Amino acid sequence: MDFYTSDNVRLEYDDQGSGQAVIMLCGMGGNRVIWHDQVTALLAAGYRVINIDCRNQGASEHTTKGLRIFRHAMDLREILEALEIKRPVLLGNSMGAATMFAYASLFGTKDVAALIDVDQSPKMIGDISWPYNYMNYLTWENFHESFAHLAQSPTYKNLGDETYRLNKEARQKYPYDAQLNLPFVKDHAFQDWRDVISELTCPFLVVVGKQSPYFNYRFAPGVAALAPHGDYKVIEECGHIVMAEQPAAFNEVLFEFLHTNEL
Repeated sequence: MDFYTSDNVRLEYDDQGSGQAVIMLCGMGGNRVIWHDQVTALLAAGYRVINIDCRNQGASEHTTKGLRIFRHAMDLREILEALEIKRPVLLGNSMGAATMFAYASLFGTKDVAALIDVDQSPKMIGDISWPYNYMNYLTWENFHESFAHLAQSPTYKNLGDETYRLNKEARQKYPYDAQLNLPFVKDHAFQDWRDVISELTCPFLVVVGKQSPYFNYRFAPGVAALAPHGDYKVIEECGHIVMAEQPAAFNEVLFEFLHTNEL
């Protein structure tokens, strides 16, 4: 389905099922098909699933407009309002989780049922207050010279066959333009969401991959402890794309969290 934002950018999304709404936001350079195993399981369990390609990713429009994390949060707000979705569960991997934090910063969480952060540190640049920086390397001193060149495979374990196939097709059909999106990536990396997390009023879950190449999994308990209603889970034998590398283990954690919080 197509949605046009207030700055006239076309976003592509899927809206399936009924019941409690779960909004899915993928990570940098990703496609919404990466949530294949979660979409299938949530629909079977009676949830409504809205799965979004953000601007400049997947089937959505590639543009120079709105290359800021807060614009991504506004896009999310506009979709929720257009679809008249009340009290959604927000589920985001990597940059998708940062979009949730930006949303909470702008609009609060009194109208959000829960937030689930999948392997995204609230602060990517390391300093004396935060040792869990991106790839255990990124600092203010080396950011400008090194950030655009810091890259490696995000996964530790191979994706399942069907998710791999869908993701490969989507990446071929809608190639990601890293150079076009670089200003946005920098804006995303500059943020520190710890103060926002400390003000969350809804249940909050952090799910991390034990072998994530991007973030040290040890950040999870400290971040969960910042939130009034925070918790965390570490998934073994898993990298950054937790939900696609270990879908069965991830889904078990996801449904336990949803059921515990009566969602």
